[in-house]
Amino acid sequence: MTTKRDYYEILGVQKGASADDIKKAYRNLALKYHPDRVTPDKKKEAEERFKDISESYAVLSDPQKRSQYDQFGHAGIDSKYSSEDIFRNADFSSIFEEMGGAGDMFEEILGSFGMFGGSSRRRGRSSGRGRDLEFEIEITFEEAAFGTRKTINIPRQETCDVCSGSGARPGTKKIDCPTCNGRGQVLYSAGFINVSQTCPKCRGEGSTIKSPCVNCDGAGKVRKTHSIEVSIPAGVDTGSRLRVQGEGDSGLRGGPSGDLYIYIHVKEHAIFQRHGYDIICELPVSFALAALGGEVEVPTLTGNVMMRIPEGTQSGKVFRLGGKGVKNLKGYGTGDQMVKIVVETPTHLNAEQKRLLRDFEKSCNGNVNPLSQSFMDKVRKLFKK
Repeated sequence: MTTKRDYYEILGVQKGASADDIKKAYRNLALKYHPDRVTPDKKKEAEERFKDISESYAVLSDPQKRSQYDQFGHAGIDSKYSSEDIFRNADFSSIFEEMGGAGDMFEEILGSFGMFGGSSRRRGRSSGRGRDLEFEIEITFEEAAFGTRKTINIPRQETCDVCSGSGARPGTKKIDCPTCNGRGQVLYSAGFINVSQTCPKCRGEGSTIKSPCVNCDGAGKVRKTHSIEVSIPAGVDTGSRLRVQGEGDSGLRGGPSGDLYIYIHVKEHAIFQRHGYDIICELPVSFALAALGGEVEVPTLTGNVMMRIPEGTQSGKVFRLGGKGVKNLKGYGTGDQMVKIVVETPTHLNAEQKRLLRDFEKSCNGNVNPLSQSFMDKVRKLFKK
């Protein structure tokens, strides 16, 4: 297995480099290793270098991806992002904006390598894929533990039903673009190279709209609120992300819709705390019950159960109720419930109750307090040295 090189090393920057330093380093390397700027015998090598530096920039220019990489290295990126996700939202065109249309040229080179979902033209234009959307949803502790279904309303761009997405007024047609004569591409010269780039007038379509649709103003899409029912699996937690394929913005010119990403936030529970797939509950019991033992009613996610408290139970003792936790998100069983005993000290005692406790204390002579006795023995040994 080939070991990937460090992204910072590839770009020739330090780990603490600023965003501007990273952008500058990428720009210089991209110009140096552009496949059309090298001799034919070095083109394959340049293409590989161009891919590496572009992937490095896509990760390090994104604060979230960069943080993931800094913590976990390549494993953190490979386990969380697909090849397309790595390049999603990466801004390449602005790096070369002072070169006029050269930004398109560079993104087309990247697209030809399959870095934008296989598109050979500028991302989001030739493929026509709709934009991905994000939505946050809040659910209860119980809904996270057992799963639920929710109906959510998503504002998104949908295909115009008046012009069927063409952007042209019904009864009219698009005309060939006068800039590129319908080819969708124009020839761009930069120094000693000539590159065919996406036409800036028609954005690669090869046609323009003379009479735009009045409903969508020629965009081919309109903003609508769409209701969908989503299934939230048991075991999700705050920060979990669900992907609903095809529920993002509609694509352009009949292209596929984007995806919807739902981010989960779980409300805090009044009684339970979650640790992985286990839950913890603190159970207050009386001094008498802890000393004498007995049965106590314990709340669980599926209802109350009776649990036996052994005689002499100390505060802080934890009992385990098997299978009373949260279902595993991947279907590997269910966690447990931990019941932590908190022995409650009596308060607001009347005179008679206080007298009885003092009489009880005198009758014990320290023989019924093994923890206190053990501690004092350790103290005496410590100070005898």
